Amino acid sequence: MTERETEAPEERKPQSDEARSQFTQPIGVVAAAPVMEEESSVTSEFSLPDGLNVQAPEAADAEGSAFTPPKTYSSRQSPAAFTPAHGIPMVKLTKEAPWQDRMRTMLRMPVAERPAPEPAQKQDDAGPAVPRVLDLTLRIGELLLAGGEGAEDVEAAMFAVCRSYGLDRCEPTVTFTLLSITFQPSLVDDPVTASRTVRRRGTDYNRLAAVFRLVDDISDEDDEVDVTLEEAYRRLAEIRRNRHPYPGWALTGANGLLAGSASILVGGDLLVFVAAAVGAMLGDRLAWLCAGRGFPEFYQFTVAAMPPAAIGLVLTLAHVDVKASAVITGGLFALLPGRALVAGVQDGLTGFYITASARLLEVMYFFVGIVIGVLIMLYVAVQLHAPLNAEAALNPVSRPYWQIAASMALSLAFAVLLQQERSTVLAVTLNGGVAWIVYGAMHYAGDISPVASTAAAAGLVGLFGQLFSRYRFASALPYVTAAIGPLLPGSATYFGLLAIAHNDVNQGLVSLSKAAALAMAIAIGVNLGGEISRLFIRSPGAENRRAAKRTRGF
Repeated sequence: MTERETEAPEERKPQSDEARSQFTQPIGVVAAAPVMEEESSVTSEFSLPDGLNVQAPEAADAEGSAFTPPKTYSSRQSPAAFTPAHGIPMVKLTKEAPWQDRMRTMLRMPVAERPAPEPAQKQDDAGPAVPRVLDLTLRIGELLLAGGEGAEDVEAAMFAVCRSYGLDRCEPTVTFTLLSITFQPSLVDDPVTASRTVRRRGTDYNRLAAVFRLVDDISDEDDEVDVTLEEAYRRLAEIRRNRHPYPGWALTGANGLLAGSASILVGGDLLVFVAAAVGAMLGDRLAWLCAGRGFPEFYQFTVAAMPPAAIGLVLTLAHVDVKASAVITGGLFALLPGRALVAGVQDGLTGFYITASARLLEVMYFFVGIVIGVLIMLYVAVQLHAPLNAEAALNPVSRPYWQIAASMALSLAFAVLLQQERSTVLAVTLNGGVAWIVYGAMHYAGDISPVASTAAAAGLVGLFGQLFSRYRFASALPYVTAAIGPLLPGSATYFGLLAIAHNDVNQGLVSLSKAAALAMAIAIGVNLGGEISRLFIRSPGAENRRAAKRTRGF
């Protein structure tokens, strides 16, 4: 009998759960014979097996980066780059298409799938100065955003500048008041981020066009065009110091011409034209006075809306045979923020919802300021028993030739107010005339809904504006914004406010809802016309240009 068989039964009883190792070999697995040790020795169930050599861990660095390459990483042993099943699309960054379309195509691709061409601008052996390139990019984006450019075009311009100077792995971000850009040299390097805040906004499309030309020259891959960082900074400083192309008195006169032309569109005559022009010029001077004293724009719009309404009230109380509604409506045309409205809706349709919300909120504040200014004078008219008729909107007057001429004059005045280049004024004037012809033919001759007529006319404006801008390699805003002036809902806004002043809230809300529908039709029509223009413009990588899918609740 062996020694194991002669052991006492107490010594052969099974061990308790606490004493049994969690790493006991499963049944059926033959384990190596254990090494007999003395009963007094204590071993750990996590002890290393014999024969395994473990190097002592190296001392960790005091400070490291999350992007530091691992010790076992070797570029020679790295796997091949991942290629999607559909392949990496080839995008030719040549002069065959405008830089806006080229950069939009690149921005809508993931970073890992963007081709990395040679930089457009030559650099020395040390490479581009990353902080200076990012600073130049932010300054250019600031001028574009402050000038009213859409967020998508601002991002495209910023990406074009960075990519031209060799910083291809960059991501620009644009909101209503903040610009930021991040550049990461590689997956294992620390990213560099810079930002800039837009403090002041001003309408100067001449400066906007100059910035677009600068971006076009920077992104040009022709060997003849070499814009160094110093040259780009110098040109940017000249753009900032540029004086406006039109003096102050010309702007005031343009305000009067715009209001007078708008009064002709809604059925006014020569006397109405003069009265509306005088009221708009007085409002403009009062707004300049408030701006010089540091008043916010809300109060500037409120003050500017009061003189045209006051002149219409005075003419009514004096029993002058004149349409006071046309005088007040003309003054409203000069104040309605059509530029901000179009930019806000465009940002929303292109996916920049934060910027779109901020722009539309700004439009609402301006509109409320106009409403308060007009309502103050209308309440005064009600107290004085002025015979203002809220039903006059039901009897529009159609005078095609005069209205076409007035629409073109209105677009011309609007272009001057926007400080456009003189070379673009003729094109936008003709575009405004075409817009009113389409609207008049559909609404007056075809008896089609004013909302549908406005949307069709605005779509044609957007189409022609985009084609003009691509032909000139410039922004589309100078060719679009002034041309939509004749379509702005000035009369619907006035009659809605007049009905509210007469305590007819239901009729007033109906008219204001119509004005809001017309405003949305203008903005959506302009954006849709711009998208339709892509059918006539050969854009690189258009077949690989993806958009967000429709959300169905998941």
